[in-house]
Order: sequence, then structure tokens, then C-alpha cells
Amino acid sequence: MNFFVDKNGFYGEFGGAFIPEMLYKNIKELQDNYKKFIKSNEFRKSYNKILKDYVGRPSPLMKI
Repeated sequence: MNFFVDKNGFYGEFGGAFIPEMLYKNIKELQDNYKKFIKSNEFRKSYNKILKDYVGRPSPLMKI
């Protein structure tokens, strides 16, 4: 069996995507919006701040 996934998210001998068909529209919308936001400097700045302050340790929350 070949489970290679191509750039469109299709896999295997018969194609298909690893999501229920009823979610295709939602996933496509998510992909399109992700591509817009990930390029935004404002979004990246906010995202990096969240990673620094809430994901990483020690964080400003721990320095009280």
C-alpha cells in the first residue's frame, strides 16, 4: 500500500482526503483564510507574543 500524501492532501491509490466529505467546504475555507493571515505581520507578531508569553517557560505569568 502506498500512503503518499500529495500537495493537495490526497493519499493512497484511490486518492481521497483524510477528512469526512461533509467537511471539505470548511477545511477549504480554513486553508484559504490561514494563507491570508499567516502572511500578516500583525498576526505573526501576535502569534509570536502568545508563543513567548504563554507557551514558553518561564513566562511573564510566572515572574510575579
